[in-house]
Amino acid sequence: MVIRSGILDSTLREGEQTPGVLFNRKQRVEIATMLSNARVAMIEAGHPLVSEDIYSGIRDIMDLKASGIIKSEIIAHSRAVASDVDSAASLNVDRIAIFYGVSDMHLLYKTHKSKLEALDIIYDAISYAASTGIPVRFTAEDASRTDLNFLRGIIKTAVDAGADRVSIADTLGILTPEKTRFIFNNISDIKGVQYDFHGHNDMGMAPANSLAALESGASIIHTTVNGLGERVGITPTQVMAVLMKYHMDIDAADLLQLKPLSSKIEEYTGINMPANYPVTGNYAFTHKSGVHVDGIISNASTYEFMDPSLLGMHRNFTIDKYSGKHALREKLTGMGIDLKDGEISKVLAHIKSNNTVYSDEDLREVVDSLYN
Repeated sequence: MVIRSGILDSTLREGEQTPGVLFNRKQRVEIATMLSNARVAMIEAGHPLVSEDIYSGIRDIMDLKASGIIKSEIIAHSRAVASDVDSAASLNVDRIAIFYGVSDMHLLYKTHKSKLEALDIIYDAISYAASTGIPVRFTAEDASRTDLNFLRGIIKTAVDAGADRVSIADTLGILTPEKTRFIFNNISDIKGVQYDFHGHNDMGMAPANSLAALESGASIIHTTVNGLGERVGITPTQVMAVLMKYHMDIDAADLLQLKPLSSKIEEYTGINMPANYPVTGNYAFTHKSGVHVDGIISNASTYEFMDPSLLGMHRNFTIDKYSGKHALREKLTGMGIDLKDGEISKVLAHIKSNNTVYSDEDLREVVDSLYN
């Protein structure tokens, strides 16, 4: 089945690999439900053989899928071993995702296998999973450091064994958009397969690399809410959803659900996002410079890439020594305070004489002290 471009959210699998993060069974179900309501194409619900609570959580999620409450495709993670495949298959998930390290580094120091042995292991695991009748994805772990000819052989082996999807994993986050495009341009001719991209953010390039992958042949991008994951995490769901909408007009998620998802994950992980975090941070649509605010007042597109209401968010202005007359007037008007030009100028002079940020309450006090 050909799948349109979209997002696979791995908050429940990759996201739970964030240091200090653990989701309980109830939280797993709630997160999966919210992700489905946000209309992400796929949800990687976890590695069921890791623990009983993950197994039970996936079972609960599949019960909701059976009842029609959850609509996204549900995926279970699996090593290339029969016991993992059996565990995933027993849950009747929508897809089994088998992973194996394929770079020389992984083969030499982690799996201690030759390339030929690795190909046999990959083929056997995928064919065994495919025999269950459940669709299979293969993830080429550390693909970005894998010889391209060997990577092509791995992909062909995976397809021959029964996988219809292959995930290209930038496990160390070392790619650039140019190198990402090079990989996908050199595997796109292989028939019978669709591609995922799993980009880590170690060098801050994951969103850019993910967009490059999408533009070069990938149809599914792996993400996590708030960019959680091993070390510094992977591509953030909210950032990727907006990138796809803005640059490619792809509705990969309901944008109005991104802020509630971010807040819920903050609550469950205890990891609070910086105020200046892209898309859903509290400062994402907050403007300070007088020049910027003047532009926003005239036409919001001068300094905003998207109407914040499309994300369920609000525009805001900070008031301090950088503020201009137009920004102050706009702020005071929004507070129900109507001053004449001369009065505005006097309030602004007071503000510029102090090295402080003025809250709404502070502004009311200034106005009261000057005019009441």
